This record gives sequence, structure tokens and C-alpha cells, in this order.
Amino acid sequence: MTTPIPHLSHPKYRPDIDGLRAVAVLSVVAFHAFPAWIKGGFIGVDVFFVISGFLISTIIFENLDRGTFSFAEFYARRVKRIFPALLLVLVASYTLGWFTLLAEEYKQLGKHIAAGTGFVSNLVLWSEAGYFDNSAETKPLLHLWSLGIEEQFYIVWPLVLWLVWKRKFNLLALTILVAIASFYLNIRGVTKDAVATFYSPQTRFWELLCGSILAWLTLYKKDTFIRYKLRIDGWLTKFFRRDTAKADEKILSSIISFIGCLLLAYGFWRITKNTSFPGNWAAIPVLGAVLIILAGHKAWINRTILSSKIAVWFGLISFPLYLWHWPLLSFARIVEGEMPTITVRVMAVVLAIVLAWLTYKVVERPIRLSSGGKFKMGVLLVLMAVVGLLGHNTFKRDGFAFRLQAGSESKNIQAAADAKQASINCSSYFPEWEKINDNPCRLQKPQGNTIAIIGDSHAGHLYVGMSEQVGVNDGIAVFAASCAAPYLNIASATSVDDPNIKRIRENNYKLINSAYDYIVRDEKIKTVILAYNPMCSLGDIKDMSNLKNKDMDAILKDGMTRTFDLLTKADKKVFVLFDNPFLPFEPSLCVQRPVKISNRSNKCAFPQTEFDSLAPFSKYKSIANAVLKNYPTISAYDLSLPLCDGGRCHLEKNGVLLYRDRGHLNSDGSRYVAPYILKAIGLTN
Repeated sequence: MTTPIPHLSHPKYRPDIDGLRAVAVLSVVAFHAFPAWIKGGFIGVDVFFVISGFLISTIIFENLDRGTFSFAEFYARRVKRIFPALLLVLVASYTLGWFTLLAEEYKQLGKHIAAGTGFVSNLVLWSEAGYFDNSAETKPLLHLWSLGIEEQFYIVWPLVLWLVWKRKFNLLALTILVAIASFYLNIRGVTKDAVATFYSPQTRFWELLCGSILAWLTLYKKDTFIRYKLRIDGWLTKFFRRDTAKADEKILSSIISFIGCLLLAYGFWRITKNTSFPGNWAAIPVLGAVLIILAGHKAWINRTILSSKIAVWFGLISFPLYLWHWPLLSFARIVEGEMPTITVRVMAVVLAIVLAWLTYKVVERPIRLSSGGKFKMGVLLVLMAVVGLLGHNTFKRDGFAFRLQAGSESKNIQAAADAKQASINCSSYFPEWEKINDNPCRLQKPQGNTIAIIGDSHAGHLYVGMSEQVGVNDGIAVFAASCAAPYLNIASATSVDDPNIKRIRENNYKLINSAYDYIVRDEKIKTVILAYNPMCSLGDIKDMSNLKNKDMDAILKDGMTRTFDLLTKADKKVFVLFDNPFLPFEPSLCVQRPVKISNRSNKCAFPQTEFDSLAPFSKYKSIANAVLKNYPTISAYDLSLPLCDGGRCHLEKNGVLLYRDRGHLNSDGSRYVAPYILKAIGLTN
């Protein structure tokens, strides 16, 4: 007779934990939909972390003891639990994005889909803007960062526990030590790099490990817990009641649960997106969740509120609801171009709840509970790989621009190929450029280029148009370094205390200084265009002015004078390019999208006074013009001239959008301004 293969056991079902899931997911949904109502709702994710750590660790601890733990079955159940709903949401987001997103937006969505299928969204988002930045609202898959952390925990922690258990080490001691180390990294990191600390698994694992510690205590110290709880509950019973009722843990459990709920309520009220989070503040929701779970099903709040039918129902659909709500709100934000009306947001939340219920009933639950596990798991893995490859391909193909701008597609494909070759040409001279800097260095010809553009990212976005206008006979060289303050070759500019800022600044100045040296040495380069974004680079100078006890004007004037002297002595023809207008709103407002929720008119122009009044631009022009009086051979050209007329600045010309974000021109914008620049510097009529 064949001995049956033991299966993973699961902890006894507790409806109050589903109710706690409901609190967590509804707080996150409320924060995203109505941020002014519940400013700390995002801490619901931290509650999820504790619940996940508690349940997963309970499964692992129990099955290791019984000898029934199986990695294959453990991960198979994770796949059947997570993949169905996630696949559905990813495919739906991709489909909706096809009809609503611009090329750059769709390209980013493709990257985030690929990251989501690989459960590394947190690591990808780490390199982008922070969770609370404005740009975060237009990332439909932003919320998958938390799923990435959970899955990374599921991959690492079972293996660690298994190895420690095999060697008969103390599981509790290990868990506590790792949790303390993670919490220390969290406290230390939040003041130095808040974005990294928010997304990093090593600074978040302690939250799941608090659930793990609770799981160990409830499994192996259950009798001790009960004994002490009964003793304390007996004292409390005598204090609160006149009769001689028997102690049953209910009073103490209710007090513990009540304290946990108070902590969560305080966190929802006190913690905001301006709080240094996670840091110490994350201990509030984590401790609150731990206390509520510890209280058990006998606590009054747990058995009457958290175990109520409505709370349990929301808990059961919490995972698909979490997956659905943010893409719907984000797409509404994208197509509207601004915060949607409260009516639209309410509709999005209601739709998310309906879709979550349908996903749970029709997709998630049937797949999880049905037979044919190996076959279904194989299908799910293949589907996830296919969706990941689809997202990666969308990213690599620049968001399939032909969907909305068919006229520019062939040009942009060729421009991308030319830019790639130009980057390769540059790498032979500057092999470290794109490894330590997120802006391009491009040499249209391997050598013999006649025009150089140097600056920050606002030099980089000119390459497409200028290279197409000039052609390979003359050739364009572009050197762009992120936010490098203009015209500075000052070693002391890197003398800051923060090691991260110091490293970034040292890299930028190293690159830009080497580019200036290259330009001076290359006799073929006759014309040099200096292009900087004052809003970025002046911030760099402001930091240095505090360090050197000099005002911003003096530092900028010194840098300009030094650079003008360097280039004119090398017999270069120099031009200063004043920046294109900075937009007061996102360029997506000017886009005619196939899908539009409201009848709000698009915004394709704005008063020029809104740009002229921006202090960094006016200050920059004023200082530059003052210095230029001493250099009659150096000219300046203002990019607002071709982009503004009649007192208004335009986001589009001839029905073509010119901007890719509020400050940068897209490829069509680069093509539009290039002839004006070449005419201004005297290379065309």
C-alpha cells in the first residue's frame, strides 16, 4: 500500500485576521482615492506585511516541525494564490494603456509590467521618483512595490529557516537578530536616502519578521501565553466585575486589541506623506497589527467588528482589491491630466470593489481550490513569463509610438538607432559616462564633429533635432551630465558632508570637466553651445554657496568667466542657450487621447508671464547677460522665442506635441527648435 505524501498544513482560519486585512486594504484605497480624508492610510501596507509574516512563518514553523515542509508545494501555493489576479490586472493595465498612454508613458508601463512579473517592482521604482512624488500618480503599477518586497521575503525566508532548522539552531534567536538588523538599517537609512529605505527589502523585512516572531511565540509559547493571560485576566475580572465570573482571557485580550486599534488610528491620523517614513514611525502600524493579532479571536473588537461579515468579505477580496484600485485611479489621473473629480474617484473605487469580487469568485478562488496543481502552475508560470516579455518588448520598442503619432514613428525609430550608435561612439572616449550618469554622451561621428553641445539633460534633449539638421558631414557632439552646475570646474564644489550627494556630484563634475577638456583639445570642434536648466543647476550652486560663504551670483559669474575664458582662448565660437519654457502643468493635458473621462478642454498654451516670472530663469538670464557684456564674441539665443508668441507659450505646433515632460522637449520638440538654433548661430540662413 502506497504511503500518502504529507501536504503542508495551514493554521486554523481566523476571521478576525481577514477583518484586519480589510482595515489594511480599505485604508490604502481611501488614501489613494481621498488623500485629504485619511492622510496616513498608506500604512495599511505595513499591516499587510505583519499579517503576511505571521501567516507564512506559521506555515513554515509548523511544517518544519512535522517534517511536512516542501519547497515545491510552498511555492506552488504562492503561485496559485498570487499569479491569477496579478496576471489579470497586468493584462488589463496593458490593454487600457494601449488606448490611453503616450509613447513615453506606455514605455514606462512596459518596464513596470516586466518588473511586476519578476517581482522586482520595488527595485525598479527605487531608481525612479519616490512613492509620494507627483510623478507617482501617473504610474499605474506603482503599488506593486509592496508585492515585490513580500515575494522577495517569500523567496529568502523559507530557505533561511530551513537551513537553520536543519542545523538545529534557534529559530527565534535568528528571527529576532535579523529583525533587529533590518530595523537598524531602516532607522539609519531613512535620514540618508528616504526613497531607498522605502523600497529596499532589507529595510522592510523587519516588519514581516515581527509577524514571524509573533508566529513563533503563539506556536511554541502558547501554553505560557495562556497561563499568564488567564492570571492577568483573573485580576482584571475581579477589578471590573462584581460577580465571581471565571477568567476567560476576554478582558485582557480586548484591552490588547483596543490598544492595537488605537495605535493604528493614531498612525492613520498622525503619519503623513511628509513624515520620514518608514523610520521609527513604521513601528506604530507594525506594533498595532501585532497586538491585534496577538489578542486573538476572543477580543471584543476582533470577534464583533473584525469578524463581522462585511469585514471578512472585504478581507477575502483584499488582494484583488489592492491590485485593481490603483491602476484605475492612476489611469483616471492620466487621462484627466490632473486630480480627477470626486465623482470619478468614487466611481473608480466602486469599480475596483466590483472587479475585486469578480476576480476572487471567478478567477482566484477556483484556481486556488481546484485540482490539477502541476499543470495549472505550469500554465501560470508560462503566462507570467509571456506577459513579462511583452512588457519588456514594449519598453525596448519605446512604447509603440505609432499608436498615437504614426507620422513620427519612422523618424523616431531611425533617431533611436542613430542615438545608440552615437552613444557607442562616445563610449570609446568616455567609457564610464553612462555607467555613472543618467544623461547621454553622444558623438554623431566617432571623430571630426564640428559642433558640441554641453550642459545637463537640457543639452541632451537637443541631440535628435540638431543631429538630423546638421547631418554626418559636420556632426554633433553632445555632453550631458545630470544637474551639473553650469560652467564649473571647481573641485570644492564636491566638498559636502553627505556621502551620497558627494559621490553623485563628484561623478557629474568629473564627466563635465572631461568633456570640456575634450572640446578644447579637439580642433575640429569649432562651435560650442552651452545649454543648462537653471531650475536644476542653480539648486546645485545654492548648496555650494552655503559651503563657500559666497552668494549664488558670485559663484555663477566666476564659473561663467572661467569657462568663457577657457573656450575663447581655444578659439571656439561660443553660444549660450537660454532654456525653453518650463510648463506650469503636465504636457499630457495637451494630448488628444482616444479615451477622455470629462469634457475638460486640453491645455496647449499658457501665458508667457508664468514662465518669465520663474525666479531661476530670470536670475540665470540676468547674470549671464551681465557676464556676456565682457565677451562681445559670445552670443546668446533664447529658446522661448520659437516656442512663444503673442504673450503665450505653446506645447504643440501644427498639431504635434513638443514636450515629453514639464521641462524637456521630446523628439518632435527637438526637431522643431533645431533650425532656429542653427540659424541663430549662423550655420543656416
